[in-house]
Amino acid sequence: MTGYLHHTYAEALAEFGTPRQLPGCGGSVLLRQIPGTAVEDAMGCYPLFACRDWARLGEDVDGLTGKVIALSLVTDPLGNYTPSELHLIFPDLCQRYKDHFVIDLRAHVPSVVSAHHRRNLRCALRDVEVEHTLNPVMHAREWVALYEQLIARHHIRGIPAFSPESLVRQLRVPGLTMIRGVHQGVTAGITLWYAHDDAAYYHLGAYSQAGYAAGASFALFQRAIDHFRGRVRWLNLGAGAGAKCTGADGLTRFKRGWGGGVRTAWLCGRILDQERYAALTVAPSVGHADYFPAYRAGEFA
Repeated sequence: MTGYLHHTYAEALAEFGTPRQLPGCGGSVLLRQIPGTAVEDAMGCYPLFACRDWARLGEDVDGLTGKVIALSLVTDPLGNYTPSELHLIFPDLCQRYKDHFVIDLRAHVPSVVSAHHRRNLRCALRDVEVEHTLNPVMHAREWVALYEQLIARHHIRGIPAFSPESLVRQLRVPGLTMIRGVHQGVTAGITLWYAHDDAAYYHLGAYSQAGYAAGASFALFQRAIDHFRGRVRWLNLGAGAGAKCTGADGLTRFKRGWGGGVRTAWLCGRILDQERYAALTVAPSVGHADYFPAYRAGEFA
């Protein structure tokens, strides 16, 4: 049990809710008090809900009845489930959310990487020294500083705007790999990856201005590919930017350029107390019928 499956990852997100492990499937959710009430709902951990035994997820969701108003989560695109199985567990919401770019490391060869990426990689490797950091916590201060710059640059809000405390706790989760790039003796970029079972997942990354200028991301992602080859089969590079990716954003182009395929993450929701949910969603402040749960629409606007 490492990476997103390990209980310490959910505990690192405790500022957003009370971690609760689901006993059957082995995944974790966060229990959150609904503002203005004495009741709670639940959400899967950001950015993905992962579990050990997908066949037992249904019984665990049923077991939340009477304890929470609703549950929402985004599934691991490499999880062992079918869309029809998800629809049975989550009859209130089950829709394609994002396509994640994944690499089968057993079949991946340099020639499938785009010419654009190969050219930028050659340039980056001239200016950026890249290492697999054996003790990520040693670089906690640099990592927090880079990530705080990322939050400010992109006006990140909500759960991805992790506090320094959460960011440091995430570095201590078993199964973490830190890839660090150095430009002219100074840390120019850091990427974090979590591994469990036969897959590794790009978790977070942040770069300095010098790192962006030097194309450090190309060097760091190539180092991750080299590091995980032979260790796991699948490398999940994540999805594009924003809740509704159009495929035109730079992050999507960057991830697509590594020459992998795609797997779909599903957005799922289940109402576990229909009467209380209905009462909460008739409030005047509820204005987004397509948001789930509807009473939290606009919470991070």
